Amino acid sequence: MDYPGNIFVVAAPSGAGKSSLVKALMELDSAVQPSVSHTTRAPRGQEKHGREYFFASHAEFDAMVEGDAFVEWAHVHGERYGTSKKAIEERIAQGADVILEIDFQGAIQIRQTFANAVMIFILPPSWEELRSRLERRGEDSAAVIELRLQNAAAEMARASEFDFVIINELFERALFDLKAIVHAQRLRYSAQRRARSATFAALNIP
Repeated sequence: MDYPGNIFVVAAPSGAGKSSLVKALMELDSAVQPSVSHTTRAPRGQEKHGREYFFASHAEFDAMVEGDAFVEWAHVHGERYGTSKKAIEERIAQGADVILEIDFQGAIQIRQTFANAVMIFILPPSWEELRSRLERRGEDSAAVIELRLQNAAAEMARASEFDFVIINELFERALFDLKAIVHAQRLRYSAQRRARSATFAALNIP
């Protein structure tokens, strides 16, 4: 279905900086709204239910899966994450631009449901920098960091399936690139046709 809003899907290996980039983009562009995912993992740091994630028990998550409530869900680092189809549809039907930061498995599933979704992959500048960022976070054990690096290899091998790739070497440059993608998508013929259908009709453009 065609909706006036756009969907931006941002994926990256853990530690590449996608959360920081998406947060900075939303601070600069109020028209971009987050999609809050459900997860079975426990909150970290200052995370709050309904803000960063909807934290669900395994039983609650199972019920949502059985009810076909997710447009995508996946196992990531031993936990499950899912995106509510209804929540996305409601926002883009109102003309909002929704941005999702999810793993590459979920990103591929999103496009299967929303063909107009814009796929963006964030890469680190090097393996050494990716490891350093994971270690500096101080949130994971050495074993978990190694697991994240192993998963990163598989995830980055799928980058060619995305529309855009941003290498997050210098944060300010990466943020500029992300803003440019969002702005360019809004100006695409198909996106303008969906968002400004009345204008196109008034100008007799089919």
